[in-house]
Amino acid sequence: MKVLIVDDEPLARQRLRRLLAEVSSVSVVGEAGNGDEALRACRELQPQLVLLDIRMPGRDGMAVARELAGWEQAPAVVFCTAYDEYAVDAFEANAIGYLLKPVNRDKLAQALQKARRLSAAELESVAEPRPAAARRLHISARSRRGVELLPVEEARYFIADHKYVTVIHPGGELLIDDTLKELEQEFAPELLRVHRNALVALAHVQGLERVEAGQYRVRLAGVDQGPVVSRRHLPTVKKVLTGI
Repeated sequence: MKVLIVDDEPLARQRLRRLLAEVSSVSVVGEAGNGDEALRACRELQPQLVLLDIRMPGRDGMAVARELAGWEQAPAVVFCTAYDEYAVDAFEANAIGYLLKPVNRDKLAQALQKARRLSAAELESVAEPRPAAARRLHISARSRRGVELLPVEEARYFIADHKYVTVIHPGGELLIDDTLKELEQEFAPELLRVHRNALVALAHVQGLERVEAGQYRVRLAGVDQGPVVSRRHLPTVKKVLTGI
């Protein structure tokens, strides 16, 4: 994998080089100290991955990422920054990772693995500009740890309780600001409404299981218990899940 390091601090670039030297099948093809240099290097060196700082003189890293997102053949982007407040903006710019300085060796390795897993088709999808109405790649939530970003493909189901919506995923659950209606409109047809207060991710549905007389629950990969299907939605759910 060809990697470009972009940071206005020489010591930060040196640290990333040392960490990458420990990783097999990774080649650092160049460095850049600001946004304009980064874009020139991307055109000339055609890296597959850019490790990109955000706060830099002149054109900052966010501006670089947004410009790269419009390229037909764009590299994947992982932000490496000392600031956590740009996380949501970073993923809206289609970054595949967000690492806080000093960059942790294990977290960097995870980001590299994710970049490797992206197929050519997925890289092309990451590179496409994101219109205002386009679907997101991540769901953002606020927790005691600050802003958390969950890849959409990890969500198993969304459930509403009064004015709160929770997304359930294999690692636990997160409170989010989106309403079920907004999620249904944005991610249709990948999400299926099974109850007035629940949407499930069709990609992870394994079937239905009877829980009591006349009542069913959705069985989902990676979670112990899925949501109950309402009687009103059951005929439609059975029809959609035929063959699953």
